[in-house]
Amino acid sequence: MATATPQLVSYIAPGAPATRRPATGDEPFLRPEIGFTPAWYRQHLDIDFAEKYHADPSYRRESVTAMRDLLRRRFPSASIGRLGNSGRPLDMLTGVYGACTVAAIYGVPIVYAADNWPNCEHKYLSDEEVDRLQPPDLDRNAHFQHLMDQVDWIARTEGTVAGYVNWQGVLNNAYRLRGQPLFVDLIEAPDRAEHLFECVCETMLAAATCLHARQQETGFAVRFFTVSNCLVNMVSPRQYSQFLLPYDQRLAAAFGCVGIHNCAWSATPYLDAYAQVPHVAYLDMGIGSDLARAKIQFPNTRRAIMYTPMDLANKPLEEIDADLLRIAQEYGPCDLVCADIEAGTPDERVIAVIDRCRRLSE
Repeated sequence: MATATPQLVSYIAPGAPATRRPATGDEPFLRPEIGFTPAWYRQHLDIDFAEKYHADPSYRRESVTAMRDLLRRRFPSASIGRLGNSGRPLDMLTGVYGACTVAAIYGVPIVYAADNWPNCEHKYLSDEEVDRLQPPDLDRNAHFQHLMDQVDWIARTEGTVAGYVNWQGVLNNAYRLRGQPLFVDLIEAPDRAEHLFECVCETMLAAATCLHARQQETGFAVRFFTVSNCLVNMVSPRQYSQFLLPYDQRLAAAFGCVGIHNCAWSATPYLDAYAQVPHVAYLDMGIGSDLARAKIQFPNTRRAIMYTPMDLANKPLEEIDADLLRIAQEYGPCDLVCADIEAGTPDERVIAVIDRCRRLSE
């Protein structure tokens, strides 16, 4: 008899972009997951989120500890930024190198900022470079080996290497390597685009498998993969089904459990294709999506809404109330992901949304 795929939920570690983690099974009906930008933390703490933060795990440990203490002080009734209910083990992996890891493995320079997540330099492969591209040898790759050196440091210091590297998705990573010509390739040189996708997918599989095995040795099991399809609205549903769906299916099959991150855009045009991905344990989308249809098509998947920081900060509370009620009625049970909350957003606004989710869940 087939075993049901376990669910995943949204998870935002301090100072990190949103990712996913296994569900515990006792999540509230409308579960808020709250996360802040590095600039928000810089309002209150003297943390430099530039290269030292990502390359020096000892500095990151100090910073993560300070951010967790800040969250406890400012939001004492909410479990913001915690990997587990107890807050242990200390997660020092989630957020490292932001969303740039795969691109950096391929040699794309990382651009750091004191008050933001890292970004990739706009240094794109030519036609000829894409055609010659091969997946890097991870055993000889400087960026990947530095990441694994950090993992070893965490293992020695903490005992357990908890957390999740953001491997992104095939389209996101291919765009970081190729830039806008990628979308021309899909029409005029599809073999070139597919070759790039194949290389990127192989690297994602190999790197994640290697990291998961090392984490397993320390007692932290990662038995899922998250696909970030932030750029999916840049391709048509037909193009997604033809070129990218096979890779999402491949990643899902390899890890046996997958979360699909669709950002805050409408997922409606892609729902039929997403339904062809096996083992979908998490799916998020924007509030403009057909929520009722998504609930029907993914009844056993933990669903989530990416509620934008602009809506959180600027909408009257009455409009937020209406949004939350609609989400609960048409889409719940689900997560409400309030990520990337900007500097200047009042704590009271965040607390109000958390309280409203609690009341709706009750």
